[in-house]
Amino acid sequence: MLNIMANRVAVFRREHFNAAHRLHNPSLSSEENTRLFGKCNLPNYHGHNYELIVKVTGEIDPKTGYVIDTKTLSDLVNEHIISKFDHRNLNLDLPEFKELNPTAENIVMVIFNILRPLLSEQLSLQLRLYETPRNFVEYPAI
Repeated sequence: MLNIMANRVAVFRREHFNAAHRLHNPSLSSEENTRLFGKCNLPNYHGHNYELIVKVTGEIDPKTGYVIDTKTLSDLVNEHIISKFDHRNLNLDLPEFKELNPTAENIVMVIFNILRPLLSEQLSLQLRLYETPRNFVEYPAI
């Protein structure tokens, strides 16, 4: 007989948010910022339709049959991420990016650091953030 309790299962939740940002390093010259970040450094910002995939992995709870209730996961992501990031200027509106360049890499790490403490220690968390349909990052990188 298969022991399903010894197996870990991954549960995924997809959410999206729209946000503006500017890639800029204030310690560099205008020319260096333009060279490094191109159009992403324009002073009036630019926006993305971000897609966030949240992956939670763990053992199935014998009482519920869930790794995590997807409604609970959706509520956590919406309350702590979407409501904070959606229709915001990341550089101006989020204190996390006052000193941190809001690259996709940094955004996904900030989101991870917000969500990780909200989940049981027995659950693993991995995020995939799409900045465009062809450009995405994952954290942690496994």
